[in-house]
Amino acid sequence: MDSSRQAEAVVSPRASFLSGLRTGSGLAAASFLLAVSFGAISTSHGWGHLAPVICSMAVFSGSAQFVLLAALGSGGGPAGAVLSAALINSRFIPMGIAVAGDLHGGRFRRALEGQAVVDGSWAAAHLGGGRFDRYLLFGATAIQWPAWVAGTALGVVVSPDPDLLHRLGLDVLTPALFLALLFDEVRRERINRLPALLGAVIAAGLIVFLPAGPALVGAALAALVALFRTPARHRQADETDETTAADTTEAAEPADMPERALRSARSDEEVTP
Repeated sequence: MDSSRQAEAVVSPRASFLSGLRTGSGLAAASFLLAVSFGAISTSHGWGHLAPVICSMAVFSGSAQFVLLAALGSGGGPAGAVLSAALINSRFIPMGIAVAGDLHGGRFRRALEGQAVVDGSWAAAHLGGGRFDRYLLFGATAIQWPAWVAGTALGVVVSPDPDLLHRLGLDVLTPALFLALLFDEVRRERINRLPALLGAVIAAGLIVFLPAGPALVGAALAALVALFRTPARHRQADETDETTAADTTEAAEPADMPERALRSARSDEEVTP
């Protein structure tokens, strides 16, 4: 049996949710600091006090919100800014497809559960073999969303210098946490090593010509390598499970033979007058 299935069978939903809260706490701390910066910058750009908080509550995506802020701040129109933010958030399409098989209920409930799919939670909830721990996903997101909204509100009210986090070196916390999740994922499954390396190469090449956001979206194409390799690995795993089950059945048969012979002899005695 696959290790991800064993883990899913043993760990209770409550334990998975609590594990998600613990995992998401580090991401929440980094999100809080980044959200303070977003609140401060958006206020300095004339967004007012309410719009940044509503944006964080509805969008809940640091990369998309900063792209939206940069596009509007550089004189771009609302349509272009929204299109840029949507392009950055297009990464959630393959992420949602990947986790869809582990969501429960009808369309409305699955759509509601899908709101928990954010970068850090999605990576932390991956069990391997294309399976996800939905309760860990919920827990990791449940602690990040209020931290993101609260950080934005604090940045709006306090309005610190937008460059303060950069001067203190705190802006590297989020990339460092994602890098730690990536190392854990690559160490756990060998199939992820090639896509991770290819994604890094693509991002390094595109960053020379494109901003960081589009470069990362282009690097996501490396995930197609794992997508095409996964079915073959699953077939091999299924064949291994079938072989193990067959061996177990054959090993049990000799022990059952004396009992079968005894039942057959009793049946013959009952039939014979």
